[in-house]
Amino acid sequence: MPFTDFALHPLLLKALEADGYTEPTPIQAAAIPPALAGRDLLGTAQTGTGKTAAFLLPTLNRLAEGKQPRPAGAPRILVLAPTRELAHQVLLAARKYGQFLQLTTGELVGGMPYREQLRMLSRPVDLVVATPGRLQDHMQRGRLHLAGVEVLILDEADRMLDMGFLEAVESIAAACGKDRQTLLFSATLDRRMAKLAERLLSNPVRVAAAETAEAAPRIEQRLCHADDLAHKRRLLHHFAQSPDVGKAVVFTATKRGADTLARELTAAGHSVGALHGDMTQDNRNRTLDQLRRSQIRLLVATDVAARGIDVRDITHVINFDLPRGPEDYVHRIGRTGRAGAEGIAISFVAHGERDLLARIQHFTKVAITAHQVVGLEPRRPIAANPGRTGAPPSGKNRGGAGKSWARPGRRTTSQQQGHGPRKQASAASR
Repeated sequence: MPFTDFALHPLLLKALEADGYTEPTPIQAAAIPPALAGRDLLGTAQTGTGKTAAFLLPTLNRLAEGKQPRPAGAPRILVLAPTRELAHQVLLAARKYGQFLQLTTGELVGGMPYREQLRMLSRPVDLVVATPGRLQDHMQRGRLHLAGVEVLILDEADRMLDMGFLEAVESIAAACGKDRQTLLFSATLDRRMAKLAERLLSNPVRVAAAETAEAAPRIEQRLCHADDLAHKRRLLHHFAQSPDVGKAVVFTATKRGADTLARELTAAGHSVGALHGDMTQDNRNRTLDQLRRSQIRLLVATDVAARGIDVRDITHVINFDLPRGPEDYVHRIGRTGRAGAEGIAISFVAHGERDLLARIQHFTKVAITAHQVVGLEPRRPIAANPGRTGAPPSGKNRGGAGKSWARPGRRTTSQQQGHGPRKQASAASR
């Protein structure tokens, strides 16, 4: 089914064609028709499935059908996102899909100067993308008026609840027009999310891209056992200098750790950027833009980047430290394998992270295969595949347990196979 089969405005179709998008992803095919019809939506979709276009295209279509006089600071469309990075990514997507519509758009997120946001709110605006905290700040100061919001979109609502934004989300929704259309998307649908949906949505259409918690099937998952922090550093430098690793995101547990690893990799001659919560939003946006433009090849980040990085040609995700929650693991590795491409996720696992690994495998129902780098083998390997997974090892984890990789300068057939083929991302809309 091509996009032309939907009742989308010709200028939206023109923008999709200009960017090479011809056919919708499954979540887009399921969500766009009811959203165009004005129905509320409850969508379940993992990262990288195309959910951003699934809610933006029908929403922009509403804006394309006619301009209405608006007072300053009173948007027609409001998108709530849990993080600054995700909010900025949604804004860029809205501007891309609406490039021929002459729309006014803006973002209200923390870490950015108030002056620019006040300037935006001093004029009529069609679409605003915001994080809950900064949005509430502007509401309380009387700068933002939501009674005329026609469409409220909650992107990654589960993450907003995890971050403690439940009351903020409900307060913002209550300030929006009662006759609004509400589109709620979440990676998971647990009891909390079901109760929130019941309160905010009216007779919603249920759409889903996947019904399981399994990670994206085109992402090959591997783990490397590490004896200690120094061993992890040696493994990281091995992969950083491998010719098979293109762009990569390296996840660490702390902001200080991200800065330290970025300095070490830079000193070793790699083009590296860091991304964490202590950076201003302008610096974070600049770093992500450098990654997209291939001005840097390696990004060392905390979980602030686990959602919201949408760079198609990331070939590898490396978990220098495992995340505290299995949901964050799924979102981390979802930075690769975007839009139909293949990706590789490698996790360094020390003995103290054994329980974290077990929880991840139980959640994803994938037994992650252990590999070894020749010359960097662990002294005391962790027992293979600890914890219940609920499913046999995934066929995507090619190679047997204990498979070896050669170090640089000793490239073998097993090493070449170990990194696997890389494919260019398809033109699927995200």
